[in-house]
Amino acid sequence: MAGRSYSPIMLALSLLLLVSFSDVAQAYTRSGTLRASDCKGRCTYRCSATSHKKPCMFFCQKCCAKCLCVPPGTYGNKQLCPCYNTWKTKEGRPKCP
Repeated sequence: MAGRSYSPIMLALSLLLLVSFSDVAQAYTRSGTLRASDCKGRCTYRCSATSHKKPCMFFCQKCCAKCLCVPPGTYGNKQLCPCYNTWKTKEGRPKCP
């Protein structure tokens, strides 16, 4: 009988954990879900493979602040962040690294 009284509590805790982890997973897969405080870390990784780190970090952080998204990896994958992908310079070149 005592085991049955714990099952609703365990169910509630399990659901709470599931919701918490699904929010974390969605933050990495959906566009526009980052917080401004997450930009520096994401941009540091995004710009880690370039030899032009200072301009890469400047533009990546600027794009992240506007779009709240940074594509995964060090290059490419921009289609995963539509705002990041479509923001262009006056000359029509990509603004975001």
